[in-house]
Amino acid sequence: MTDMSDEVAEKVKAILAEQAVLEPSDVEMTSTLDSLGIDSLGLVEAVFAIEETFDVQVPFNANDPSDSDFDITNVASMIDAVRKLVAEKQG
Repeated sequence: MTDMSDEVAEKVKAILAEQAVLEPSDVEMTSTLDSLGIDSLGLVEAVFAIEETFDVQVPFNANDPSDSDFDITNVASMIDAVRKLVAEKQG
């Protein structure tokens, strides 16, 4: 059985890869949205996909890491943020 944490990472990487028109294997943990070529519209679409995939609600101010618990600084920080949302949902 796959660790839920690994599953979250793989799914988030796949979502970001789809927005960047890349293979998931091309998405590094240190990649930024900018380095992946994901613009603000791509971010919105990625957030919608994350919400749908994990049945969570991403904070509306996610695009401002200084004002949100949802950090979009890089792929690793986004995965950590999704893990927190999933854990909160599971109680």
